Amino acid sequence: MKFMISGADGFVGKALCAELFRRGHSVSAAVRSGNSLIGNIETIVVGAINSETNWADALRDVDVVIHLAARVHVMRESATDPLAEFLQVNLHGTSNLARQAACFGVKRFVFVSSIKVNGEQTNATQPFTELDEPSPQDFYSISKWQAEQALWRIAQETGLEIVIVRPPLVYGPGVKGNFAQMLAVVAKRIPLPFASVHNRRSLIYLGNLVDALIACSTHCVAAGQTYLVCDGEDISTPDLLRQLGDATGCPAHLLPFPPSWLRILGKLSGKSDQVERLLGSLQVDSGKIRRDLNWVPPYTLQQGLQATAELHRRSGKKS
Repeated sequence: MKFMISGADGFVGKALCAELFRRGHSVSAAVRSGNSLIGNIETIVVGAINSETNWADALRDVDVVIHLAARVHVMRESATDPLAEFLQVNLHGTSNLARQAACFGVKRFVFVSSIKVNGEQTNATQPFTELDEPSPQDFYSISKWQAEQALWRIAQETGLEIVIVRPPLVYGPGVKGNFAQMLAVVAKRIPLPFASVHNRRSLIYLGNLVDALIACSTHCVAAGQTYLVCDGEDISTPDLLRQLGDATGCPAHLLPFPPSWLRILGKLSGKSDQVERLLGSLQVDSGKIRRDLNWVPPYTLQQGLQATAELHRRSGKKS
């Protein structure tokens, strides 16, 4: 089977290409720029992703497309119309790729969306499921939701099999962003005011997401479905910090501090979103993909955190 992976040089893309190659599949690795090798796989440069992108070189003889490339959250947004920028890549770029894939005879199109399509938080008793009414709150998740809807229309028009996958926060060796910052803070043994937090967060380890995407690409039942995926072991912020501390050999030093005060400090500092991700709950029910595809995450949460922290620890020693 031949796969085309967009965003093949990204955090998930590199791991996905490597695993597909290891399992004996042929891979067409599409990147925006910088023609190079990803493992033993030659990349194909497609340029900027929008409604005009020409995917022909990447789509020849392809059976399955896994679309990872996207415009993600921008920390210091400079665009005058951010929503238009997100839509150009995440909606119009996705629609364009899907239509070209159908024209080239691609059978299945797996779209990596986001749990943020469901919403930003869950309560203590009701995790997100595929049956929830979508509630995207920011430009990124709005663009992902609109892309999902466009893909279902394309499926009806062309017969292209669509599978939507909505992951929560993805972590693993080489992770960047907020998770990497958390690792760095723990490694510096900085006291953290989260001992009084009692939230629950779903995460997904990189190896588990890669395995789920391959299952969604190859299982006959997956066509036409939306799946929420996660490790299946929810964790609180203080427990996550403790496990990362143990894995790095730098035990987390947590202090009791009222969450309401932390939220006030977040507002005063203009960092309410970051604070809320540490205090709020976001739980995912991955029961549907487990039932439909007999999918079981190959790695536990503990194994994933250990592998993530171990690479971070080794990288710190080298620097």
